[in-house]
Amino acid sequence: MSRRSDRSDTASDRTAVLAVLSLLAVPWSVQTFPGGDETLLFAWGLLNTAPVGVTTLFEFLFVYTRGLPDFIVSWPVSVACYAGAVASAVVGWRRGREDPRVTGGLLVLAGVAQLSLASGFSAQPGRTAWPLGTLALWTVAWVVYWPRVRRRRE
Repeated sequence: MSRRSDRSDTASDRTAVLAVLSLLAVPWSVQTFPGGDETLLFAWGLLNTAPVGVTTLFEFLFVYTRGLPDFIVSWPVSVACYAGAVASAVVGWRRGREDPRVTGGLLVLAGVAQLSLASGFSAQPGRTAWPLGTLALWTVAWVVYWPRVRRRRE
């Protein structure tokens, strides 16, 4: 392999890591309520608009978990899958060896879990949940990792 392709691969891997990390800034689920109130659910926590407040995922799981519906478990499951994808992407970038099927597959699984979460929230009266995270996670898997899976098979 030439030095030029090594640099290209490193830049490509760095771009993949940045694409995966950018998902931290995307609300994975947006729940809307009558009257315009919203809750934005991120990988790291949730942001309420009325009253304005932030609850971290840790607080949500270990402080406010009493009496929550079962579908809420999809949130930490999706975050665990996402964390695995981040680890896979970073290790792939730093070591130069990544199996794109693992990283892409974990992003797809995180998206499925987020879809489950959004559908659970949407089943509640007066609430609509928009699974933006599912779309974002699947887009990164498709645009960044699917071409790598196809190249690997060739």
